[in-house]
Amino acid sequence: MFLDSLLARNPGLADVAADLHRRGEIPPDTYVMDLDAIEENAALLAAEAERLGLSLWFVVKQFGRNPELIRAVARAIPRFAAIDQDEARTLHAAGARAGNLGHLVQIPQRALPELLAWRPEAVTVYDLANARAVSEQAQRLGMVQDVLVRLEGAAGSVYPGQEGGVPLAALDKFAEDAERLPGIRIAGVTAFPCVLCDPETGEPVPTPNFDLAVGARELLAARGHQDLKLSAPSATCVASLPLLARLGATHGEPGHALTGTTPLHAHDTAQPERPAYVYVTEVAHTLADGRPAVFGGGFYARSHISSALLPRAELRLAVQDAPAENIDYYRLLAAPEAGADVRAGDTALLAFRTQIFVTRSTVAVVAGLSSGAPRLTGLYDARGRAL
Repeated sequence: MFLDSLLARNPGLADVAADLHRRGEIPPDTYVMDLDAIEENAALLAAEAERLGLSLWFVVKQFGRNPELIRAVARAIPRFAAIDQDEARTLHAAGARAGNLGHLVQIPQRALPELLAWRPEAVTVYDLANARAVSEQAQRLGMVQDVLVRLEGAAGSVYPGQEGGVPLAALDKFAEDAERLPGIRIAGVTAFPCVLCDPETGEPVPTPNFDLAVGARELLAARGHQDLKLSAPSATCVASLPLLARLGATHGEPGHALTGTTPLHAHDTAQPERPAYVYVTEVAHTLADGRPAVFGGGFYARSHISSALLPRAELRLAVQDAPAENIDYYRLLAAPEAGADVRAGDTALLAFRTQIFVTRSTVAVVAGLSSGAPRLTGLYDARGRAL
């Protein structure tokens, strides 16, 4: 999906990644991350958001909750949106500041004492039970916690496994009950996804959930709530920030834009954010019909992979589809033309949309590419733990 973009915009990363694998410094099933490019992308996002009067909370699940990369991003975007409690702890330990907790996964009630003690800017709640739990713990800590109301998504717009939220029709009653809770203050609304990239053009477009969030904020404003936030996550990038500002959002939550890997970046290599990672694996064996099998572990069901580059053999081979329900021990490439020299152990480079935190991959961080002096600074697992 992103191999052409990578080779056009960041070919040095591909070269360094292939060399690291050839020399045995990284294993197959490794994502190689360009720290310099990620830091530059974060600075671009921060500058455009400031120009438009928007705030940002950055998201890191897609690049493996990596502490080196967290620190690089936080230099430009200090506050984070944490997907779940484990991610929140990794971000906090790396020195980033808590922006929005409970963003996609509610904070488990027994984790509230720890996480609320960080004084997050906002906590997203899906229902009154979670709002009540946040209020009770905030009272114990002697504070009033700002909360964002997560709206139930519009029909057909919710991903399986992400169900929940307050229906717009029930928001008035929810607000009436939540206003009685002394440990919280309704500070705004959010929904997911609010923006998606058009599958044909890659252009960011609002989803019906954005309209729901705008309507919800108007309802809460009519009840007397002031200075309400509206966080509009998904596909947050330099190109989509003007859309967020125009439609009334106050916050974006960049994730894939930090690595230059939103669907828009696959369609348009002129986007300001540069591609910042490449997946490295190797040929494990070749089938009798000539198809090479590469080691898996890092493939993701929504990757939209198209091809792999085998640098030594100077081959670009199509990547064959694989059922999402199967474990990716290997991934098959198309058979090369007769006479092609493909060997076991050959490096294979791929670039595709991923969520590293749900893989079993290694993450390698490379610094110094922008100055022509690249160096491997660390190896980590897919959850950000140093190896």
